[in-house]
Amino acid sequence: MGDAALPTSNFPPVPSQEPVRREDAVLERIAAIVGRRTIPRGEVHIGDDAAVLAPIVGEALISTDVCVLGVHLDGSLFPLEDLGFKAVASAVSDLAAMGGRPRAAVVAVSSPPGTDLEELHRGIADAASMTNCPIVGGDLTRSRDVSVAVTVIGETPGKGSILRTDARPGDTIFVTGPLGRSAAGLRLRREGAPLDHPLVVAHRRPWPRLEEGLAARHAGVNAMMDLSDGLGLDFNRLADASRVGFVLTDLPIAEGCTEYEAIGGGEDYELVMTTADPDRLIDTYLRRGLRAPIAIGLVVRDVNVRTLRGEPLPRAGWQHEL
Repeated sequence: MGDAALPTSNFPPVPSQEPVRREDAVLERIAAIVGRRTIPRGEVHIGDDAAVLAPIVGEALISTDVCVLGVHLDGSLFPLEDLGFKAVASAVSDLAAMGGRPRAAVVAVSSPPGTDLEELHRGIADAASMTNCPIVGGDLTRSRDVSVAVTVIGETPGKGSILRTDARPGDTIFVTGPLGRSAAGLRLRREGAPLDHPLVVAHRRPWPRLEEGLAARHAGVNAMMDLSDGLGLDFNRLADASRVGFVLTDLPIAEGCTEYEAIGGGEDYELVMTTADPDRLIDTYLRRGLRAPIAIGLVVRDVNVRTLRGEPLPRAGWQHEL
């Protein structure tokens, strides 16, 4: 972890009932939670001014994501460690969307005095372990709100990264799974569903489709992205970037979810991709033991044609008001 900036002006004092926590002691406990016991030879992770990694294989991928308590996670409904998990998982999902694999991540946490930083970092450590993305450094600072900024570094050995700019007319459009689970999970949690309900878990512990992204890249897909903000918004973004239109004939809705949640709920982190060789894509997934992707339509040349079952696909999804 790097040096933690702790400004004193314009912030409330530490409450008297809270013990004063010294920076080095907190960092030591956090390092014990997120640090790897086995570090590859020649690499330096937590503990120095910067991390040292072995050379990247193929193209280097870098992405940053920020999760804020009260914006990306309702702290009255979910434990704080879920914020840490979501922050890492959503950042790693950006690598999956490029067909890459993670190499490392750095995490910067801002929080008010008294925040249970150990709980938060347990969620970070869970996601890092499950996605094989070691936390190699980071930073701490005081703020009025709890936020977790994660920068991930990845690589695409062999063939190059998959972009959202190369969808071509005639491509078949696929998604890696049914949609709407995260949004439905939030709705059900608000209605009193337990934390271990499968749809609630989909919201609090999203899973980046890393293996699916790697398989798609090896199958030669033309364009791909993850559905973090909702199919209605994200696939329109892909079509904008590729300057194409699309005709969607199917919408795979997860059990227990509504059509709107599948279109605009967001945070599914399934991958949407286009390919000129659908048989090769399906065969690659099955040979790797993955669930076959679901065909949902075709890419067309006319940029003004963007339909779902003959009707315009609404540009529905999550957007921040800045």
